[in-house]
Formats: sequence, C-alpha cells, structure tokens
Amino acid sequence: MPKIEYPRAPDTPVSHLPFSPSVRYGDLIFVSGQASVDKAGKIISGTFEEEFRRSLENLTQILHDADSDLAHVVQTRNYLRDPENGPLYQKLYAEYFKPPLPARTTITYCLPPTLHYEIECIAVRKDS
Repeated sequence: MPKIEYPRAPDTPVSHLPFSPSVRYGDLIFVSGQASVDKAGKIISGTFEEEFRRSLENLTQILHDADSDLAHVVQTRNYLRDPENGPLYQKLYAEYFKPPLPARTTITYCLPPTLHYEIECIAVRKDS
C-alpha cells in the first residue's frame, strides 16, 4: 500500500495557514490552492495577469517538488474574484495548459478583495 508523503523543497512557497502545499499518495498528487504569494506566504497583489502568472509559477514549483509538472495535471479548480477577468483567464490558461487539457472547474465571486485568482489541482507523477 502506498504511503502518504508531503513533498516540499526549502524554497517552496509556504503559508502561515494550516495546510500542506501538496500531498502525494502513490502516483497521485493533490495540490492546495495556490495564489499570488511570495516564498514566505505573503500575498503579492497585482493585476489579474500578474497574480495569475505568480500563482502558476507557485503551482509549477510545487508540482516539481512532487515529481510532476503541468503536463501531468489531470484536474484543476480555478477561482476568480471578478468574472470580467474571464476572457483574460481563458487566454492565460491556454498558455500554461496544452491539449489534452485537464478537467477543469472555474468559480467566480469567491475570493477576498486581496486576491484576483487562485488555482488548485490534482496531478500524477511524471513517471506514472
């Protein structure tokens, strides 16, 4: 039976909130919501695009720590504060995720005023 692991490199963004950046069980990797934060978990505000890109950089780092990458993501859950960012979100998302695309859910009107965007995902190890 696989064991539960909590992969994390020293430079992985960490939150002061009580959760792990990722949990790996066998070949499955569950990544907690990633927002526009620095390595200490401090929110870095910016435009929607700036926050989206920083969130994806954090997600990419966490996946790397868990022996995966964006090409091995099987599902994403995306949170947008403002639905008017929807068209830009679609454009930026397509820059990072290529066909065959992961399953996806997008929810709007759900973030505090300090954030424009957040993403969480389920992925598999690269060698699986």
